[in-house]
Amino acid sequence: MAGWFRRLLHKPKPSSVESLKSSHSASSSPSSSSSSAKSSSSSPGTSLTSSSLSPVSAVDISASDSPRWDKSYDVCICHSEGDMELVEELVSYLEGQPESFRCFLQLRDAVAGNAVVTELCDAVRNSHCWVMLITPGFLQDPWCRYQMHQALAEAPMANGRTIPVLKDVDRKDYPRELWNIYYIYMALKEKSFRQIRDTVVRYLQELCRSSRKGTE
Repeated sequence: MAGWFRRLLHKPKPSSVESLKSSHSASSSPSSSSSSAKSSSSSPGTSLTSSSLSPVSAVDISASDSPRWDKSYDVCICHSEGDMELVEELVSYLEGQPESFRCFLQLRDAVAGNAVVTELCDAVRNSHCWVMLITPGFLQDPWCRYQMHQALAEAPMANGRTIPVLKDVDRKDYPRELWNIYYIYMALKEKSFRQIRDTVVRYLQELCRSSRKGTE
C-alpha cells in the first residue's frame, strides 16, 4: 500500500501543463490495440454482450495544441471510500500509460481547507471524462450520488465522457440516472482497466477531431 501512495504523491500536478505538453508532443499515438479492444457493456434489461470498438484513425491527443490541455484533468474518478485500494491501482495504471493521463483523486488532489462540495464540483468541471466506480459502497454514499449528478449535469448526453464501471453490483441495481449509458462490467480487473483507458483515448481523439474540423 505504501508503494501505491509514494507513486501517487509524486505524480505531476495539473498546473505543470506546459511541461506535460512538451514531454508528450513527441510521443507516439495510441497503439492499434485500443481500436480493436472488446468492451463488455450492457444496457438495462439486456444480457451482457461484447461489442467491438469502432476503429478510429490515429490522432495525437498529446500534441501541444490539443484541446486536451483545455482542462486540468483527463479523468475524474468518483468512488466510495471503501474502494480506495482499487481506485489507487486504476489511477496508477492510467498515469503510467504512454499518454500519462492526468487523474483527479480526491484524497490526493483536493485542496485542504476547501469545502467538499466545491472540490467535487471543480473536479467534475475541470475533467474531460468521469469514471463512476459503481460498487455497493458507491450506491450507499450520498457524495458519490452527488458527484454522479454533477457529471450528468455537465454532459447530459454523455458522449463518452461518463464511464460507469460496475463491480459486485447486480444489473438491477444499476442507477436509473445512467440507464441511457452503456457500462463496463468489472470481472477481470486488468481487462476493465484497459477498457477504461481505451474509452478515454477514444473520447480525446474525437475531441481533437472536432476541434480540427472547427478550425478548417
